[in-house]
Amino acid sequence: MGETADLVIRNGMVATETSVFPASIAVRGGKIVAVGADGDMPPATEEIDASGLTVLPGVIDVHVHFREPGMDHKEDWATGTRAAAMGGVTTVFEMPNTAPPVSTAERYLAKKAVAESKAIVDFGLYGVLSEDNLADLKPMADAGVIGFKLFLGNTTGNLPCPSDGAVLEAFEIIAGLGKRISIHAENSPILFWREDRLQAAGRNNPIDHLMARHDVVAVEAMARSCIFAEATGARIHIVHESSAMSLPYLKFFKERGVDVTVETLPQYLTLGVEDMDRPGGEVLRMNPPIRQKWQNGPLRKALADGSIDMISTDHAPHLPEEKIGNRIWDIACGFPGLESQLPILLTLVNEGLMPLTRYVQISSANPARAFGLYGTKGVLQPGADADITLVDMDRRETLSAARLSSKGKVSPYEGMEVTAWPVATIVRGKPVMRDGKILAEEGWGEVVQQTMPEPAPRNVETHLSTLVGASPAPATTR
Repeated sequence: MGETADLVIRNGMVATETSVFPASIAVRGGKIVAVGADGDMPPATEEIDASGLTVLPGVIDVHVHFREPGMDHKEDWATGTRAAAMGGVTTVFEMPNTAPPVSTAERYLAKKAVAESKAIVDFGLYGVLSEDNLADLKPMADAGVIGFKLFLGNTTGNLPCPSDGAVLEAFEIIAGLGKRISIHAENSPILFWREDRLQAAGRNNPIDHLMARHDVVAVEAMARSCIFAEATGARIHIVHESSAMSLPYLKFFKERGVDVTVETLPQYLTLGVEDMDRPGGEVLRMNPPIRQKWQNGPLRKALADGSIDMISTDHAPHLPEEKIGNRIWDIACGFPGLESQLPILLTLVNEGLMPLTRYVQISSANPARAFGLYGTKGVLQPGADADITLVDMDRRETLSAARLSSKGKVSPYEGMEVTAWPVATIVRGKPVMRDGKILAEEGWGEVVQQTMPEPAPRNVETHLSTLVGASPAPATTR
C-alpha cells in the first residue's frame, strides 16, 4: 500500500477536462501522489468521504480585486480569500489598481508581504502597465508579477489610460519578457465623451451607463490590443469580455496566430441591462456594463464551444452604501463574485449548456495554461498541487448578499436558485473550507510559481529598444 498519505479523498466522481470517472485521490506533502481505485490508495492520516460528490481541480480565478492596500474598507486579503475558499476557488490573481497601484517592484513586494500574511488560498499579483512606468516593467517581472494589467478604460482607482505610443512600446518590452498582459479593453476617449454628453443632457437612467460604454467601446479597444500584440509578439488576455459583437473579431485574430486568451463573467451570461430597472437593480453597475439580455446566448455559446477560453469573476466589492445613489453616475462600479461563479456555472452545466469536462477547462485548466501554471495547478494528477474542490452537483441553494463572506455584501443574484454547491475547498492538501466553515489560518496561501513558455517577440528590428541610444521611457517619481 505504500507510505502513509496525509489525506485520502475516497469514492468521489473525479472530473478532468477529458473525462469523468469514479476514483479516490491520495495526497502527501501538499501534492497529489495517486489517483485511482479506492483499494489502491495508501493508508492516510485524514480521510474525506466524497461519496455522492464531484471532485474538481481547484478553481483558478485570474481576475479579482481585494482592495488592499488603500481601499481595505471594501475588502482585504483575509476577507477576499475567505470568499474565494467559500466559492471553491483555490488560486486567485489580484489586480494592481490599489492605492498605491502596483507600479514598481517595491510596491509589488510590499503587497506580496501583506498577501502572504493574510491569504488562505494561493495567489498571483499583477503589476500595472501605465504611461510612466515602462522602465519598471522588467524589474516587476523579475520580482515575480504574474502578469501585467493594462487599463484602456477607467475603473476603480481611476488609473489614466496610457497613450497608444506608450502601450505599443510596453508591448514590445513585455513581448521580450514573456509575461501575459491582461487588458481592460474599453476605449477611454469614446466612453468619456459619451458619458459627458449624456450627463450634460441630464440623462440618469441605468441604460445610460450602457450607452456611455457602447459595444464599439469594447470592440475597438480589443481589436487595437490584438493588432499591437500581433505586431510585437506580446501575449495578451482580454478580461471581462461583455460584448457578443467582439466574437467574430476574436476569431479573426486567433486564426491569425495572435496569442490572445479571453475571459467572460457569470453576469454577462445570466443578466441583462433590463434587470437594472427592477428595485435595487442599480447594484448591477460595473465596467464594462452588463449589456442587453440578447447577448447572453452568443456569449454562452462562445464559452461552451471554446471561442472564449475561461470564466473569471472580476470580484470587485464595494460597501453596500457605495452601491446606492440618486444618480447612476455616482454608484460604484462592480460587486463580489467569488462565491457565486461555481454555483452559477455548474447550474448551467446541469441545464446542458456544456459538459462538466468543459467547465474544468474554463475554470481551471485553461487559466493554468495561459499563465504558466499547468501541471502544478489546473489538473488532478500525481505531482500536481493538491488543489481540489468538492461539489454537490444536486444541491439546491439560493444566492443572497447576506450569506457572502466578502465585506461587500451586495449581490446582483439576490434570490437566484442554483443547483450545485461547493462543499469543500482544499489548497495544497489542506482543507481550507468544509461545509461552509473556514478551517485555515491566515497565511496559509502562497504566491504561485509560474513557468511561462519562452518569449516569442515579433518584428524585433522595429522595436524602439533597437534604435541607437534607445531605452524604456524613464520612470517618474511616484
